[in-house]
Amino acid sequence: MSTVLIVIGLIVVFVIIVGAVLYAGPGKGNGRGGLKRRFGPEYDRAVARHDGDTKAAEHELAERVSRHGDLHTQPLSAEQREQYVAAWAGLQERFVDAPQEAVAQADQLLARLAAERGYPDTAYDDQLDALSVHHAHEVDGYRTVHHVASDAGSGASTEELREAMVGARRLFEQLILARPDENGGIRHGSAGRNRNLSLRPKGSGA
Repeated sequence: MSTVLIVIGLIVVFVIIVGAVLYAGPGKGNGRGGLKRRFGPEYDRAVARHDGDTKAAEHELAERVSRHGDLHTQPLSAEQREQYVAAWAGLQERFVDAPQEAVAQADQLLARLAAERGYPDTAYDDQLDALSVHHAHEVDGYRTVHHVASDAGSGASTEELREAMVGARRLFEQLILARPDENGGIRHGSAGRNRNLSLRPKGSGA
């Protein structure tokens, strides 16, 4: 009889553990603490967008991880990287005389670069969601530059356009400098160390 009770007790404990894992949501580290650590400021934006409903926000973020967490990025060749760096430098120069046009082109350049790195290129929202999973601290720069480049942001001031370019540059740097690791994930460590040197076009004295 005691053996039967022990077996029943073990089954109950097992059911409780499984229930706790399922309650935490799909994917590793997708409980509240894991999502907050992973998404940082993007977590707060999701909560605000859902009017403070943390469960709805966490469900949305967990869905993003489920869809895009295993995304394998593609490396850029040295030539591709140099071309993108030169293109961005040209946009920064163009901003002086035509800020709205430069911002619109920066939005398009980011979309092309993200697609080249392996992020979805079917729709802006899907691409943004995927970028938020892997570049949560920089993705809002893309969101902002896309907004001010659209008709909705056509009345943006020069300062707002400048801030949009600065924010977009942060994501640009990550996409240019981040390297896929051996497991197909993304390694960010080299970006901060190499930023000043690696973002200069060849032949530039900047």
